[in-house]
Amino acid sequence: MEIIPNILAERYASEAMQNIWSTRGRVILEREFWVEVMRAQRHVGIAIPEDVIADYERVKDQVDLDSIRRREAVTRHDVKARIEEFCALAGHQHIHKGMTSRDLTENVEQRQVFNALKLIRTKTVAALIAFRKRAEQYKKLPLTARTHNVAAQMTTFGKRLAMFGEELYRGYKRVNTLIEDYPLRGLKGAVGTQLDQLTLCNNETGKVQALEKQIFNGPQLNGVGQVYPRSLDFEVISALVQIASGPSSFAKTLRLMAGHELASEGFAKGQVGSSAMPHKMNSRNCERLNGFHTLLRGYSGMAADLTGDQWNEGDVSCSVVRRVVLPDSFFTLDGLLETLLNILGNMEVYEEAVAQEKMHYLPFLITTTLMMEAVKSGIGREVAHAVIKEHALATVRALRTGETEQNDLLDRLAADERLKFTRDELGAILSQAENECGAAEAQVDHFIETIDALKQRFPEAEAYQPMSLL
Repeated sequence: MEIIPNILAERYASEAMQNIWSTRGRVILEREFWVEVMRAQRHVGIAIPEDVIADYERVKDQVDLDSIRRREAVTRHDVKARIEEFCALAGHQHIHKGMTSRDLTENVEQRQVFNALKLIRTKTVAALIAFRKRAEQYKKLPLTARTHNVAAQMTTFGKRLAMFGEELYRGYKRVNTLIEDYPLRGLKGAVGTQLDQLTLCNNETGKVQALEKQIFNGPQLNGVGQVYPRSLDFEVISALVQIASGPSSFAKTLRLMAGHELASEGFAKGQVGSSAMPHKMNSRNCERLNGFHTLLRGYSGMAADLTGDQWNEGDVSCSVVRRVVLPDSFFTLDGLLETLLNILGNMEVYEEAVAQEKMHYLPFLITTTLMMEAVKSGIGREVAHAVIKEHALATVRALRTGETEQNDLLDRLAADERLKFTRDELGAILSQAENECGAAEAQVDHFIETIDALKQRFPEAEAYQPMSLL
């Protein structure tokens, strides 16, 4: 039977992320966990010979997935099939003593999540460093800022990048806290009481505690329960959504800028934008990134549906969902961050086009400044607002209908005696405001300082090189 590939893993995710969630990687991780448990059990006095553990250790990398599938076809139980396979390879029956399937699967899945979170953290910091570099590069480039996608005031392109980078930084902080506080389940047994481990240890509670400490030295343990709370999975997936949100808004904005020929995500040699229209230079990576964000929001909803749905001590109704949601969420965010790093590395900004757009809208962009100057001269704020609005709307209409080709708002305002501004005074205000972007540069500097402090902690992130995209 042909195996249908996971498109997220094969096409978009990095090899490192694939390895964390691959079937073979999971089997090896399970076997390593079984060996850890045996060593800990031997440490507290359970009779498991050292040479037996060595035999298991010797064959742990011998993974025959077809053989495991054949065993599962008989047992109809995936964990039992993998127990039988590992024991057959080692020639012993010493693994899984005092354990239930959940002792194995919950801990292994949590280790996969934990390892995946650390990889995501590294790439998130790498993306923040890339945002920081571009924000500094364009810190002084004046740009027509837009609210409601309508020209509003002046900003700088660096400030715009810092805005999206700041949101990504919030996502980093959340994931970093999650890594630091992430609780592992431990060995809790069939219904969470540790009865079987206690039986093996002759009901000596101290030995069971020492057993767990030997295996989970350092991490926080979840305490009780056959399963760890499924709200923890939602906490993880929602954190991934938060990381994706700033980059998704950035990608959407860059797509809008590309439509106005102000910037692009870059266009590689030999790249084709359209099979039909040779001139097309589509923002395909930005579009892909926005699609990843949509997927993550969907996975977040699936994870949310599992919260508050536990029956008694647990069941397996969540299993099929989690087998999709956990790996695919990480594949998706991994692909998103790889795509983001490529976009930030190859992005182009067309400064002449940016300047032309700014000059076209500039009289509109300084209307709040004109209003404040009018107020300072003694004109009522609402009167000034009404007069400027009247002439601004007339100017917009004239430009859109072709009545005029130039933005003549200042001429119209100078001719209105209610404002008491001369044309020269308005021209001076315009000239002074041409590159006036408020505190934009200082805000970029603050973002730069924040990321500079962060990258000292993660030198591997600064050195990270993204993979090439298909």
